[in-house]
Amino acid sequence: MPFHTAAVWNGVHEPMITRSHRIGRVFAAADRRHGPDVFTPLYLALGARLHPYRPHTDADAAVISALAATGLDSTLVAALDDPAHDAAVELAHHASQKALGGTGGSPIITIDGRGFSGPVLIAPPPPRRAVELLHALVTAATTPGFAALHRPYQGPPAFTTEDDY
Repeated sequence: MPFHTAAVWNGVHEPMITRSHRIGRVFAAADRRHGPDVFTPLYLALGARLHPYRPHTDADAAVISALAATGLDSTLVAALDDPAHDAAVELAHHASQKALGGTGGSPIITIDGRGFSGPVLIAPPPPRRAVELLHALVTAATTPGFAALHRPYQGPPAFTTEDDY
């Protein structure tokens, strides 16, 4: 547990942190084999397979499916349980915490070198609203003195087909 604090690594968060760490190994292996350009397509493919189904989704099956969807070598799934990638995962974790300027959970977004925890969405916005949200995030993040925007957690992700909120 070198990169987790005792406050986070408790029985409540342990399964999600373990899953994230294992998946981080796959990203590290994919980056090592194919370079950083594979991150975004793999992240999008994996997110679409994990988030709609809550924390109990079979991560191994989701990774296999995401690798196939992105055209990456299916043998990368072996990285899930390969501690040889732990140093790269730990380095990425520390880089995100450094960009954040402290400790924080996932997700962390970095804009112009400044890290922020979030955004956390419980439903995907329609495409038009997604672009508006991205522009708003960039505007807020690049505003001198902006530190945080938060409201209480609204529940687990729910994927809908609504065009607007």
